[in-house]
Amino acid sequence: MRQPNQFSLLKQRRFAPFFWTQFLGAFNDNLFKTALVVIITFDALSWTTMSPSLVTNLIPGLFILPYVLFSATAGQLADKFEKAGLTRFVKWLELAIMSLAGIGWVTHHLWLLIAAVVGMGIHSTLFGPVKYAYLPQQLKPEELIGGNGVTEMGTFVGILMGEVLGAVLVVQQPHGLWLEAAATILVAGMGLVAAYRIPQSPAPAPELKISWNFIGESVRNINYSRKNRTVFLSMLGNSWFWFYGALILAQFPVYAKDYLHGDHSAFVLLLTIFSLGVGSGSLLCERLSGRKVEIGLVPFGSIGLTLFGIDLYFASLAYSGAALAGAHLDAFALLAQHGMWRILFDVLMIGMFGGFFIVPLFALIQTRCDPAHISRTIAGMNILNALFMVAAAGLAIVLLGQGLTIPELFLVTALLNAVVALYIFSLVPEFLMRFLAWLLIHTIHRVDTVDAERLPAEGAAVLVCNHVSYVDAIVIGAVAPRPIRFVMDHRIFKLPLLGWIFRTARAIPIAPAKEDPWLMEKAYVDIAQALHEGDLVCIFPEGQLTRSGDINDFKGGVAKIVERTQVPVIPMALRGLWGHLLSRNHENVFGRAFRSGLRSRLSLAVGVPVAPPDVTPEDLKQRVAALRGDWK
Repeated sequence: MRQPNQFSLLKQRRFAPFFWTQFLGAFNDNLFKTALVVIITFDALSWTTMSPSLVTNLIPGLFILPYVLFSATAGQLADKFEKAGLTRFVKWLELAIMSLAGIGWVTHHLWLLIAAVVGMGIHSTLFGPVKYAYLPQQLKPEELIGGNGVTEMGTFVGILMGEVLGAVLVVQQPHGLWLEAAATILVAGMGLVAAYRIPQSPAPAPELKISWNFIGESVRNINYSRKNRTVFLSMLGNSWFWFYGALILAQFPVYAKDYLHGDHSAFVLLLTIFSLGVGSGSLLCERLSGRKVEIGLVPFGSIGLTLFGIDLYFASLAYSGAALAGAHLDAFALLAQHGMWRILFDVLMIGMFGGFFIVPLFALIQTRCDPAHISRTIAGMNILNALFMVAAAGLAIVLLGQGLTIPELFLVTALLNAVVALYIFSLVPEFLMRFLAWLLIHTIHRVDTVDAERLPAEGAAVLVCNHVSYVDAIVIGAVAPRPIRFVMDHRIFKLPLLGWIFRTARAIPIAPAKEDPWLMEKAYVDIAQALHEGDLVCIFPEGQLTRSGDINDFKGGVAKIVERTQVPVIPMALRGLWGHLLSRNHENVFGRAFRSGLRSRLSLAVGVPVAPPDVTPEDLKQRVAALRGDWK
């Protein structure tokens, strides 16, 4: 049966009011901040004597400063109190802040507007843990990637629309400041109305005692998250994305004016293209991930962020605008300049690959952290995000002060991204392993699944499958909803690339008793330990690759495992891999390489779980054979 489209969530009350509340909040943030940045960049003398470049880097820093100070408290509030009521409180706060900003606009008072920037930072700090803890409460696991994708898309579309409208309204003469004040107050009111439609979302820890010591609580939140290494490093990866994005986006106003020689519409054009990229990348995540949390997209996104960040530097050097010094072209005139389309393409791709990077990380954090601690985990992530973004603003100010140009700053950011990505992926090799698996099933093969929902999202189970090729484990791991511990012949670990992949995936080596009895017994101990910890363990009971395409007799090891651990056994069958270059088909190798075409079709069929008392090797073989059918 066809799965519902991710946009169908927008018709459901459990998601739609939350979506529009989040959308309007992002819209209003940027309606206000962009208007302030534009007025400082293009009309600085009537507001301040400070350098426009200094102020445009200072505003994002002040906006995220409350994340450092109040995220720990916000996380506790979101875990202790019901989320719909807390959201309504936050929206009332937004209405008050925008009213204060309105006074600042009409009285031409810059520091009142700066205070409103800090106030909106407080608003976003309080709403952040609520937002990302709400989704896993209301959405099913298979909806989480799509829900996060739509939310991120909505966020960046809201950012885009806010940036465009903010930049357009504030320069309208003679009533631009009044229009800006009225628009921000109106949008805040609309967000408040949407918040009153959000359904009740029970607090996961209502007995929690609030600690107002934000320093101590911040340290506790981060230390708690560090206990789950994968979650903590995903939080760091998320924070790095915001460092990268803050460093790039903060330069756009001055880059548009001084390097592209455009007016405020050039700045809006850059923001529009970037936001469209992030929105489209976020939406594509569901399709590319197969409706599951696919962390293999994270390295893919990181590669794009580096490659297109580097090319943005070279595209800026090749831009023909040097002859335009002193000009202030609008967006349409810029599109006619040589090299402008390349710059816009790079900005679009940076946004799109940013979407590939950030959405799976959010979903991974939501699904792998303790449900009773999710808001505090998100709060800890927001603290890290804030620190990274403050560092980004500081680094930009220092490097620009040392004489670096903005294109050179783009290059430094892209190269830093490559170094950080390699470091994080070396600490959590699961990312790279999943990336290679994702590449395999999205380039060389097309993998269909039958009843894949029978694979449990949590809890221990033994998976048994026919053994056709050396890439069986990669195919199974690529379509599974969570990591699998594979039990594999110890000789496979000696193969150059596959050995590294399987060691990275924490596969369990095993040897026949007559060859290495100690290693065989150790394998059974490791299997029992993995199942005790709630992992999925997959074995190939034939003990070797098939030489004929038929299923060999199953050995008794699976019965021995189940006797020790008493966990259910789930039969599976791979179809379409016989004849693969890495199978033991003896046909002509050259003919096998091209027989199925570049995108050969495979299938993984999942059977009904078998209770421990009913497990026998003969019965499991029959079940796997029935699942496979005649398609080898």
